[in-house]
Amino acid sequence: MAEKDSINGSEMEEIVEDKDQKLNIPRKLPILLLRDIVVFPYMIVPLFVGREKSKNAIDFALSSHRMILLLTQREMETEEPKREEVYDTGTVALIMRMLKLPDGRIRILAQGMSRARLLSYEEENGHLAAQVEIVPEPEAVEKTLESEALVRNVRGGLEKAASLGKTIPPEVLIIATNVEEPGRLADLTGANLDLKVADAQGILDTIDPIVRLKKAYELLAKEIEILDVQSRISSEAKGEMDKLQRQYFLRQQMKAIQKELGEGNELQEEIKGYQEKLKKLKVAPEIREEVEKNISRLAQMHPESAETTVVRNYLDWMFALPWNKSTVDNLDLKKAKAILDEDHYGLDKVKERIIEYLAVRKLSKKIKGPILCFVGPPGVGKTSLGRSIARALGREFLRISLGGVRDEAEIRGHRRTYVGALPGRIIQGLRRAGSNNPVFMMDEVDKIGADFRGDPSSALLEVLDPEQNNSFRDHYLAVPFDLSKVMFITTANLLDPIQPAFRDRMEVIHLPGYTEEEKLEIARRHLVPKQVKENALSEKLIRFTPGAIKTMISRYTREAGVRNLEREIASVCRKTARKVAEGKTTQSQIVPASLESFLGPAKIFKDELRKKDRVGVATGVAWTETGGEVLFVEAMKMKGKGGLLLTGSLGDVMKESAQAALSYARAHAKEWKIEGKIFGQNDFHIHIPEGAIPKDGPSAGITIAASLISLCTDRKVRWDVAMTGEITLQGNVLPIGGVKEKVLAAQRAGVRRIILPAPNKKDLIDIPSQVKREIEFIFVETIHDVLAAALVKGRRRT
Repeated sequence: MAEKDSINGSEMEEIVEDKDQKLNIPRKLPILLLRDIVVFPYMIVPLFVGREKSKNAIDFALSSHRMILLLTQREMETEEPKREEVYDTGTVALIMRMLKLPDGRIRILAQGMSRARLLSYEEENGHLAAQVEIVPEPEAVEKTLESEALVRNVRGGLEKAASLGKTIPPEVLIIATNVEEPGRLADLTGANLDLKVADAQGILDTIDPIVRLKKAYELLAKEIEILDVQSRISSEAKGEMDKLQRQYFLRQQMKAIQKELGEGNELQEEIKGYQEKLKKLKVAPEIREEVEKNISRLAQMHPESAETTVVRNYLDWMFALPWNKSTVDNLDLKKAKAILDEDHYGLDKVKERIIEYLAVRKLSKKIKGPILCFVGPPGVGKTSLGRSIARALGREFLRISLGGVRDEAEIRGHRRTYVGALPGRIIQGLRRAGSNNPVFMMDEVDKIGADFRGDPSSALLEVLDPEQNNSFRDHYLAVPFDLSKVMFITTANLLDPIQPAFRDRMEVIHLPGYTEEEKLEIARRHLVPKQVKENALSEKLIRFTPGAIKTMISRYTREAGVRNLEREIASVCRKTARKVAEGKTTQSQIVPASLESFLGPAKIFKDELRKKDRVGVATGVAWTETGGEVLFVEAMKMKGKGGLLLTGSLGDVMKESAQAALSYARAHAKEWKIEGKIFGQNDFHIHIPEGAIPKDGPSAGITIAASLISLCTDRKVRWDVAMTGEITLQGNVLPIGGVKEKVLAAQRAGVRRIILPAPNKKDLIDIPSQVKREIEFIFVETIHDVLAAALVKGRRRT
């Protein structure tokens, strides 16, 4: 509530008493400005108040005398009217009720009491106030023939207006019949004719009752004439319309009224605007026909109907889409290659593919946009690579995440059956881009869901098919849109969850992970400068040595990407920033020896390989979502009856590999000089550590076999040899997948020799040359070759 103001003595001297209301009206009153209504004396009206000054005025009135001056402004759009922008005459009203609404507005019920003329107009205590001069109703004079005739004409006019369809409550007609005073009858008439503000204010400004009643009667006569024309138009239109077309009839009636009055409306102006836009729009005939049809429908609708909003939104979308707007591609191959190299280190396959596309695009303008799928573990730069490609091509970049999306309408859009309908995210993205050839990245396509609302993966089949997406139909648009110029890039961590048909649409490019040397370069070129800048540091305040970065890579992170490495670098920068904030001004040299003070003890230990040859312990490598990991297979025998116990959260495939390895060892016991009774008198326990992590797959077959045969022959397994491959009962070694990830994992762990199936020799083309120099590759075809390379030569121990 506004602060309560006291009424001083000078104001109390000119308190006016209204004879009819028996209320004292102060000389100074708070002002409530009205936009589009004039309130007359004796009129009870509900008012909604939203402006702060008006709210404060109501608060002041309620806290004092409950009276307020209702003053109409000349222009309803003006937010802060000045003195010359309001009328001189208003109505003093009594606030009968007040209600605060949830949206912050106030609703009051006010009763007009008396006319008042404005003497001053000022702002005080957050509200408008005015010195007023009360204009009392003139004393009744002796009735004349003219006044009596005028009163009768007004009464009859009100009854005729009601009979012609004017909304005049019956109680108003009863009051008009009983009112004898011309002035009061004029006010009653003006209050019930829905007059324009200027006309109603003219009645309020007029003090003489007879003159006022004449004005009211002139306006009433004009209204009766309009109602009469309306009635005639209604009769003519009714003869042309059918009863089942009532809504259409009302629209025709409205048009006829507007024609008779010579008025237009905003909707017609809007339709003209759409027609002008359509002339400039270069689209296919089918699309133009659909737009024309909807413009015609809009012209036949009522402006306030819900369907009008639906059609208007549809037309706005159709004119906002980039049907034929394309950005110009950067066809300078050297410049594009330089941009790609600037943003990302390594990733040669991807860069080569983009340069190939640009080369063909330079030679032919009809080439369709490629549809690429980047598959790799988190943190290898899939999303940032898409942004870099857009920059290299000179195109707009759009990204949407499809992880967890379950509704088909997210892709194809909603049908236009309700007000909130929207196009799918593909069309929405193109509108944001403003061109029909952006680089469009869809993240996490391997995490798309499906339920009763549809299957988004199936909906994407049309989007990502170069043979179909030149006429993609969004449910909302209902017309084809050409997506063939868009370069679609999808990302995924795994290929297996992606539908086979969906996967078939895309050109899959694997991003398996980075070597330590690549991570060092990425950190030096990108991560360190980025974190130094984000933490408000500079090269004068912090410097990372290559040795420190290498130590962070090998001792504090073990991942295929560089996300955790960036976090560790950020942690060092934050701690340095704290020292700078505390007053340190010298440069902080980050060296391997100082890392522990910043990051704590090392989290990864390279001596995990247990630099010692052991019996029954073999080193394997496995593919994981994060790139690859080294794992150990431990075998142990104890007194028993030849049973096999498997632990370590092994899957069915891995359990079968262990059983196959044991069967091979038993079948070839003589060949490996294993005593036959060892299998009948002992139980075998095979365990793969980190039991909380589920493990499965066939590639641990030779590792399990080497561990078992090492145990049975008492020959040690070399600690620096890792292996991967599937074993058969005949002792053959079969090829496996994920070679690059496994080799990189072995390199990170410090392995110097790795055993691979001979058919996987072709996969070495994907291995970085630095890794090939550090690791010796041994290719095997049978388990004999494996054991010859993995087991230490010599006699069995005693």
